[in-house]
Amino acid sequence: MTGPMVLAARHIRHNPARSLIIAVCVAAACAIPLLVRVLVRDFQRSLVTRAQATPVVIGSKGNRFDLTIALLYFRRVETDPISFADFQQLSTNRGGTWIPVQVRFTTRGRPLVATSPDYFEHRRLRPEAGTLPLLLGDAVLGARLARELGLGVGDTLFSDQREVFDISKPQALKMHVVGVLAPSGGPDDEAVFTDTKTAWILEGLSHAHIDPKKAPEKAVVEKDPGRIVLSEALIDYNEVTPENVGSFHLHADDAHLPLSGIIFVPDSVKSGTLITSRLNSGKTLQAAVPLAVVEDLLAYVLRLRALIDGVSLILGLLTGLLIGLVTALSIRIRSRELETLRRIGVSRGTIAAMFSWEIVLLLGSGAILAVVGVAVISFSAPDLIQWL
Repeated sequence: MTGPMVLAARHIRHNPARSLIIAVCVAAACAIPLLVRVLVRDFQRSLVTRAQATPVVIGSKGNRFDLTIALLYFRRVETDPISFADFQQLSTNRGGTWIPVQVRFTTRGRPLVATSPDYFEHRRLRPEAGTLPLLLGDAVLGARLARELGLGVGDTLFSDQREVFDISKPQALKMHVVGVLAPSGGPDDEAVFTDTKTAWILEGLSHAHIDPKKAPEKAVVEKDPGRIVLSEALIDYNEVTPENVGSFHLHADDAHLPLSGIIFVPDSVKSGTLITSRLNSGKTLQAAVPLAVVEDLLAYVLRLRALIDGVSLILGLLTGLLIGLVTALSIRIRSRELETLRRIGVSRGTIAAMFSWEIVLLLGSGAILAVVGVAVISFSAPDLIQWL
């Protein structure tokens, strides 16, 4: 079979444009279903791993998918907040760890997650450099985010203003980076973490004022030896420093301090089931089991994959018809060549083997292109979870 294979290879090399087109068509027909399966597999693994590590999430009544995605992957979704009073009331129940989470804000377009030290303990997050947030205005960076932004311990960064042209909204807060987390391989690597009380500064519910004795002249309305009257344009601090940290105070009670939700880590399956059932029977709060939510989400993804598999099957059939048409046209165009081969004693079986080898080589080249393409794309493409 060496002779027919050599003749087929030389004919492919002699017609590079035609051969390349066929190989690319074969590669596309093979790569699309293969790439979808690889990406869906990684997507499924990431979702399930994260969901299994988060037993129960709690938030206001609404879409359980939005609640789960917000608390697990820090996506800003339109969900009603719950109050810190809700958290305090729930945390009086024994049977597990209650972790408050606020994900309404961003910094440099990345999630700014306000939470408690229990979150780091639950996720097994440890600082690679520096410490965890200890004071108001402290921030800890995820490993990948710190690398991308080129920031480290001792640097500063500002929160993003939600309403840039609304002067009634709190101004951006200058935060101090006190630590960088060790890589975890999850969404925590791309977030900034701070304390929940810092989030309430961003909400405009907590602030400090300048010392009247140090106020600029333009802010002073009236001044005499016994008193200083400042204008209503009194300037709020946009940075927490050792000098002013003691003067920060809340202008709202616990019932008006918002949280995006709560992560509940029960001590037992029974405890988690009881809390979930009790909250879901109420009117204001809901509890969702992330693993169940993820399984429902993956059911939709698998349906989409089945649809893509059907389209890929049609594409494969069309590619097969294309190869058949090209082979038939090639036989007609090479009729004189084939007649010469028959006259010099080449059998019909050898000629058929030559065309068979040509098809096999083209299919093999396309398959190799498909495997290489899938490997490159799956390695370089961002995690599908980032697109949620």
